[in-house]
Amino acid sequence: MRAKNIGTTLLIIMVVTLLVVLAFHVRIGATADSVAVLKTTGMTCSSCSRKITKALEREKGVAVTEVDVDGGWVIVGYDTKTVQPEKLAQKVSETGFGSNVYAVLTPEEYRQVTGRAIGKSASPSTGCGGCGTKGGCGTQQQN
Repeated sequence: MRAKNIGTTLLIIMVVTLLVVLAFHVRIGATADSVAVLKTTGMTCSSCSRKITKALEREKGVAVTEVDVDGGWVIVGYDTKTVQPEKLAQKVSETGFGSNVYAVLTPEEYRQVTGRAIGKSASPSTGCGGCGTKGGCGTQQQN
């Protein structure tokens, strides 16, 4: 009977330890209390969009990212307590594109300007234009 109690206690301790370890590895989603509008150059296709989105979403404090390849805009909803807009522009630049902070808005200001909340009903990125940029989609424009 005593051996069964010891085994049960050890099992409970192992489960609790595992849950604690996993809790530290879970990334809690950021809440956007600000929206950075980045003017970005060099984007030509959806591969460029994906590359930028992945880089920004790895950044702690980023809640949502939208990329308008045709217009040259990157819109980032982020937590001001965790990351600053200049750091977001730097992250985009590190992926191989020119990027500068154009404007910083509150989510409410963004909604007033665009008529929608950040991350809702964003227009999809356009298809490839044969970018040929370093790290781009790898296709070449057909003549």
